[in-house]
Amino acid sequence: MTALVNAGSWVEIHSVVLPASQRAPQIPEDTKHVPLELRVKGFLIAEAKVGDPVEIVTISGRRLRGTLAKINPSYAHGFGAPIAELLTIGGEVRALLRAAGKIK
Repeated sequence: MTALVNAGSWVEIHSVVLPASQRAPQIPEDTKHVPLELRVKGFLIAEAKVGDPVEIVTISGRRLRGTLAKINPSYAHGFGAPIAELLTIGGEVRALLRAAGKIK
């Protein structure tokens, strides 16, 4: 038995935006055979169980519907390894702006 998730909980929903049969014909061959899916995090409107159809409110205030997929999901993406040239650019720009008298 799956426990109820309280309204207001941070959750992730899932929905299929387009089934594979409705995908655009010009997309790559390996992409044509899978549905276009949506996963969004937000606050649960009403209590529900994982797998139930639910409605959420995102941080930006959008109301979306989907299947309750995760409770208290984390962000697992990253931007890769740091790029050495970009690590110092902020300081270099500030030095140029100081030299030009644009900032103190």
